[in-house]
Amino acid sequence: MNETSDKQKISTGQYSNAPNQSVFQGVLYTFHGGVHPEEHKKASSGRPIMPVFIPTEIIVSVQQHIGEAGRPCVAVGDHVDTGQIIAQADGYMSVAAHAPTSGTVTAIAPHPVPHPSGLPGLCIHIQPDGKNTWMARTPTDYHNTHPSTLRNLLRDMGVAGLGGAVFPTFIKLNPGKIKKVPTLLLNGGECEPWITCDDAIMREHAEGILQGAAVMRHLLQSNRVLVGIEDNKPEAIAAMSAATSQVDFPVEIVSIPTLYPSGGAKQMIKIITGKEVPSGGRSTDVGVAIFNVGTSLAVHRAINHGEPLISRVVTVTGNVGLPHNREVLIGTPINELLALAGGHPEPVTGSLMGGPMMGFELADTAAPVVKATNCILVKSGRLFPAPPPAMECIRCTRCADACPADLQPQELYWFSKSKHFDKAQQYSLFDCIECGCCSYVCPSHIPLVNYYRYAKSEISTLKSAERAANLARERFESRTARLERDQRERAERLAQKSAIKPTPDTDAAATIQAALARTQAQADEPKV
Repeated sequence: MNETSDKQKISTGQYSNAPNQSVFQGVLYTFHGGVHPEEHKKASSGRPIMPVFIPTEIIVSVQQHIGEAGRPCVAVGDHVDTGQIIAQADGYMSVAAHAPTSGTVTAIAPHPVPHPSGLPGLCIHIQPDGKNTWMARTPTDYHNTHPSTLRNLLRDMGVAGLGGAVFPTFIKLNPGKIKKVPTLLLNGGECEPWITCDDAIMREHAEGILQGAAVMRHLLQSNRVLVGIEDNKPEAIAAMSAATSQVDFPVEIVSIPTLYPSGGAKQMIKIITGKEVPSGGRSTDVGVAIFNVGTSLAVHRAINHGEPLISRVVTVTGNVGLPHNREVLIGTPINELLALAGGHPEPVTGSLMGGPMMGFELADTAAPVVKATNCILVKSGRLFPAPPPAMECIRCTRCADACPADLQPQELYWFSKSKHFDKAQQYSLFDCIECGCCSYVCPSHIPLVNYYRYAKSEISTLKSAERAANLARERFESRTARLERDQRERAERLAQKSAIKPTPDTDAAATIQAALARTQAQADEPKV
């Protein structure tokens, strides 16, 4: 566990104003690098969360999380109720998918999905019946339920991280051999420009977020609960502070300086605790479990209300007439969501899922909203002018100064471009969080993150091929050993059968040995 030096401490905290709750008495720390891009948050943050609507068609992708895709458990023509499982968790790192509204399954087929590759994915199509008939919903008394049962319930409720990584939540809530994780940290940083969905749910659903934290605290056996929020969200800080009086455990609301990417998991842990997650390690290695505030709200709905994850709040902003946050059913076609945003004041030059730093271009707005969809950002030539042509790297090291992971981005660029993947790994390529700070400050306008993503993909492909080759070799060697063993055992059996019965003048051991030799010679003769 590495503690940050005193030189990196920047201020003390005093942010919880609830009478019976603890106040954050520690100090805040800094992480290396970071940038201050223009925020563009006021456009969408000034309105309440708009209500959910039922689209003309629901398209639920069976792959919405890290790990194995769900396995469809319905058939074309089936009627489904709201909240019904339509794809079961398939494998350990998997969660279920559900019908976001009642209707009829019309197809189970590939369809465009929001992914950087632009490739289609298997989806379950539902024609809504307009009734929104729910399945039976049963709250769970988590205090009197075995932790393993609770985690399995969250898996079957489809709960996955809503902060970007979409990691199955039930896995993160298993402390394993360590038995407990001392600190539970809720991430309300939301440092990416334009995006305000987390800000909105903290302002409007603060108590639900903390009720979800109560469940997670119970599962992790945490004795400390922290909520980190950037200081450009004063209303969210006030709402979360007020909600601490509604729970029966101490909660510390921590206001942190606005600096991108302070909402990154490792960066927030560093800011609030001073601890550094080791390279290739997990936050639990330093005694911290970190979850997005939206994930905590989803846990609350799943456990305390029996509602699976069938919707989430999405920011719709940029080149739209009505920037806003809206509760959106998972599986809603993005083009239908955009149709409710008041048109486009300027010609559209594309759309991003996510923000301008870490988001990606949508190849087709017919793709559905998935659990990772935190923002749809519509572009125009004025808001997002085309970048100048990339030039040669001048080794100015601005990228290294800005890198929050304290890497050497210029070296990673050269290694990735020249396909020296071993060297890239030696320079901790996989510690890169792809935040885009390096690209943002690059005077040569090099799309550095694209090179890192390419290198990571190639390395993963090579490792996958190596694992397949190793598996094939192991299978071959195992088969060869088995055939040799079978041949040897067969020869021994034949030898026993053909052995000459020894006489008083004959050495029995020698007779058996001679018979074995004859049988082995016969077995070694080439077959024609």
